[in-house]
Amino acid sequence: MKLLLPIVAGLLLLASCSTHSQRVDGATVTLSLDVPARQVSLACSRDGFVPHATRREHGRWVISLFAGTPFRYFYLVDGAVYVPPCRLKEKDDFGAENCIFDPRL
Repeated sequence: MKLLLPIVAGLLLLASCSTHSQRVDGATVTLSLDVPARQVSLACSRDGFVPHATRREHGRWVISLFAGTPFRYFYLVDGAVYVPPCRLKEKDDFGAENCIFDPRL
């Protein structure tokens, strides 16, 4: 029970303080996430959800990817799975959600 309170508090903090955006520029999509964290990675369906490091830019966590094909993704924020509010979502095979990037939409 002592461990549950900090976890719930951290999740509430992430949910209330995060902003997420996608910016397409030609063949590149830049995903950015504004959350208080020591480390943020992005996992996407293109390579079996292998985590990829993001970089800090102007206080936000940023990663750029090829924008030519759709993919599903989520973040790992300090090691915990985090799915930000995003326009398109779907349920995964485990009952959780993933964000969807689709260049056609």
